Amino acid sequence: MAKLHERWEVLPHGPLREVAPGLLTVIGQIPMPLGNFPRRMTVVGLPRKRTVIFSPIPLPEKDMARIEALGTPSFIIIPNGGHRLDSRPFKTRYPKAKVVAASGAAAQVGEAVRVDTSAPDLGKDVDLISVPGMGDAELALVVRHKGGTTLIVNDIVGNVSHPAGLGARIMARLTGFGPRPAVPRLLRMRYVKDEDALAAQLRDWSELPGLIRLIPSHGEIIDRPAATLRRLAESLG
Repeated sequence: MAKLHERWEVLPHGPLREVAPGLLTVIGQIPMPLGNFPRRMTVVGLPRKRTVIFSPIPLPEKDMARIEALGTPSFIIIPNGGHRLDSRPFKTRYPKAKVVAASGAAAQVGEAVRVDTSAPDLGKDVDLISVPGMGDAELALVVRHKGGTTLIVNDIVGNVSHPAGLGARIMARLTGFGPRPAVPRLLRMRYVKDEDALAAQLRDWSELPGLIRLIPSHGEIIDRPAATLRRLAESLG
């Protein structure tokens, strides 16, 4: 695990994109030997001019102003213990925001920042899910919005097809985060507690009404992901 950031540090990143009304996402880069490994932050607009930050990444002020225009960051979701890198500077910037972590990851996240809740009220259109089969340590979001439904996952689906640099390409392939959508080998070896339960959840997600995209924390967005989710469920069988 990289050393936790104490201050607002903007690392290399791509553009902040609106993929649906009230839904912003950006790919950042984690520096590593011989390349950078991609990580993603997703921002979800909530009623009453609030937002959810899923897997926080510091951005330049012009991009943060765009996020804040969508709504005040009110919930900072640390989707598992490995995604706490920038939790401290985000909490410092937004001290009234509630830090959210799964109960099984709360102790690890708590080494970086105090966890406020594992069960926030995000409203009727956003469901926070503790992913089955992961020891209550991995979070995902289902967001219903104008135009369809978006599934936001963390490490359970990797889709890193074009990482920057030789080292990142080797890492993506060795860990199974790429080059095509997969449940990463590293995740299965170290963190999956019940493959059948995880497979059942992937199948359930494939049947979500109006599902139009899957946004992973590592890799490219998957459009019309139902067939991919079913294939990944079968890979766990």
